[in-house]
Amino acid sequence: MKRDVICIIPSRYESSRFPGKPLADLCGKPMIQHVYERVARAKAVPYVAVATDDQRIFDAVKNFGGNAIMTATTHRSGTDRIAEAVKTLNLSMDAIVVNIQGDQPIFEPSQVDEVIRPLMEDPFINMSTLIYKIILDEEITHPHAVKVVLDHQNFALYFSRATIPYVRDKSLKADYYKHHGIYAYRRDFLDIFTKLPEGKLEKFEALEQLRALEYGYKIKVVITPYDSVEVDNKQELERVRQILTAKK
Repeated sequence: MKRDVICIIPSRYESSRFPGKPLADLCGKPMIQHVYERVARAKAVPYVAVATDDQRIFDAVKNFGGNAIMTATTHRSGTDRIAEAVKTLNLSMDAIVVNIQGDQPIFEPSQVDEVIRPLMEDPFINMSTLIYKIILDEEITHPHAVKVVLDHQNFALYFSRATIPYVRDKSLKADYYKHHGIYAYRRDFLDIFTKLPEGKLEKFEALEQLRALEYGYKIKVVITPYDSVEVDNKQELERVRQILTAKK
């Protein structure tokens, strides 16, 4: 099963804020099914699978006709889970692997095409992700909205739950960007990434992408015009339900 681009959706049952959220009912379907079906609409991805360590999620994916891969329970992050999953597939080392978080049920399928574009155009880029210009003032200071600062070539300098950049001179105005949990990696970089020890910054901020930066690897960022809702609690699930209902 040799493919140029695939997508793996990491999904675990346990969550401190919302246990079992991948299977939460969302307009008659488990939330993970919404994510899966949106990925399947992306033009560039011929293969999609859910990587999980939970039999309930595995069975739910199989029940709606999706691909599911069982993984270990010991992974530090979603990227580590994906790295195990892709080892079961016959991929070339320069294949592109897309990571869509299982708690983003209303992301735009075209965002998959956006995140892989840097890797398609530049063979020296190993990892990319999406960011969105913040328009809601409360997200600038909210720790759930992960902020990012960039260099002049749109490579990430740092990701933080804190407000960055800090504007000391109040006569100046900064643009703030938040991170979307959508990544693309080259297959060979996944092996490198998962062999790196956990970074101190990664542990402090609970942000897996900081592991790459802390060990000197670059992350290309793409500014997407689409916002998304990450479901971390039942209130956000209800917000997504209202959005989907309004579109019908």
